[in-house]
Amino acid sequence: MGIGKVDVRGNSFIGAFGLATDSFSLVGNSMSVKHVDMIKEMLGIDTARISIDGSDLIGIYAVANSGAVLLPEISTETELKNAKELLPNVRVEAFRTDLNALGNNILANDKIAFVNSAYSGDEERRIGDALGVETIRLDIGGLPTVGASNILTNKGMVLNNRAEDHDIETVGKLISSYSQSTANLGSLSLRLSTISNSNGLLVGAETTGFEMARIAEGLGL
Repeated sequence: MGIGKVDVRGNSFIGAFGLATDSFSLVGNSMSVKHVDMIKEMLGIDTARISIDGSDLIGIYAVANSGAVLLPEISTETELKNAKELLPNVRVEAFRTDLNALGNNILANDKIAFVNSAYSGDEERRIGDALGVETIRLDIGGLPTVGASNILTNKGMVLNNRAEDHDIETVGKLISSYSQSTANLGSLSLRLSTISNSNGLLVGAETTGFEMARIAEGLGL
């Protein structure tokens, strides 16, 4: 649908405040109506506003694909109920783990999820079952917070610039379109700097034209 630059109240790490799948997006209350409209226009999806333990940092705490949303157990019963009501056709679950910044530690699309290797085997299995995907342990570029430092959609992937040959080899066997980049003037926090899906891409306002081109290339846009 399109590519655009935004910030959230002066903060270029827009992915901390929201996330997107091919079916819907989730954002916190800090996201303005203007930016919600941009998500609909650029990514071609509707948006639901939620909070997590009173926080707007949806992209840090939640992880989702088109069929499921995982919220950390710190979410209140009211917040969990609200998310379920807003997404009646999506599986919404609370997930118990010490690594409760799920968005930072899990990178998922509709087929696979890369997970922080610090998750236990049982936690990894529960993540895969909840999201309905295959799971892969991979600390890309030596960064265990794979969800914060890389981008994954159903069309492609962008690895952070510290990704090593074995990381790229592993990804290349799974993903047909991929690239390496930074965002927001050299930040390795790629996913926290962006909100994207198969249709489009929003990047933080400090992202350079070169970074934007590299990200769009990897995502097949």
